[in-house]
Amino acid sequence: MSESKPSLKARLCERLKKLRTIKIGIVGIVIAFVVGIMFWGGFNTALEMTNTEKFCLSCHEMADNVYPEYQETIHYTNRSGVRATCPDCHVPHEWGPKMIRKIEASKEVWGMLTGTINTREKFLEKREHLAQNEWKRMKANDSQACRNCHNYEYFDYMEQNSRSATAHQKGFAEGATCIDCHKGIAHQLPAVHQNVRAGEKGVTAEVMHPTRNKASAASAVDDDDFAGIE
Repeated sequence: MSESKPSLKARLCERLKKLRTIKIGIVGIVIAFVVGIMFWGGFNTALEMTNTEKFCLSCHEMADNVYPEYQETIHYTNRSGVRATCPDCHVPHEWGPKMIRKIEASKEVWGMLTGTINTREKFLEKREHLAQNEWKRMKANDSQACRNCHNYEYFDYMEQNSRSATAHQKGFAEGATCIDCHKGIAHQLPAVHQNVRAGEKGVTAEVMHPTRNKASAASAVDDDDFAGIE
């Protein structure tokens, strides 16, 4: 016996059921898309809010210590009228590195909440440690923040004075990065060890100019190799 075909009513009901399922699926996708846009918009807005100088200065540790120093530098006021703000130098522009930096900055929030440097005395005591941490970070990423504005491939050495032009070309040839030489350009340097008295505290020459000292050591080795040869 052959099976009887479903009635017209049954076929219509089945089709309507499929259409209803498709409609619900489309509505769900649209809702998820809208919610996603709202979430992303809110997240990105909050993220960019934390990338403003105003947000940085909401912590008195910044406003009372490093900001007044920054106001006295060429990055704050200069002949071109281009100002580099706190996030320009301390927060990467690229998405991935920016997220990593934000996660790392959570430790700084904890430091603020626990009062690690909530007085001028505490800040000065930790100044060398804080500076070295930032120098190491910038060294590790090849001075990424500096190169957001300063691209050495665009340097016109004819427009630089002879000392700068020579130093830049020599440094790049040796594999140096901006922070190897340009420390203290936006904030005061911590105490520098001058090798005057034994036990004097301060940043050593090896920390201040690691590339330069490496080159000096290599030069010394070369000199020893030829010592005594006339």
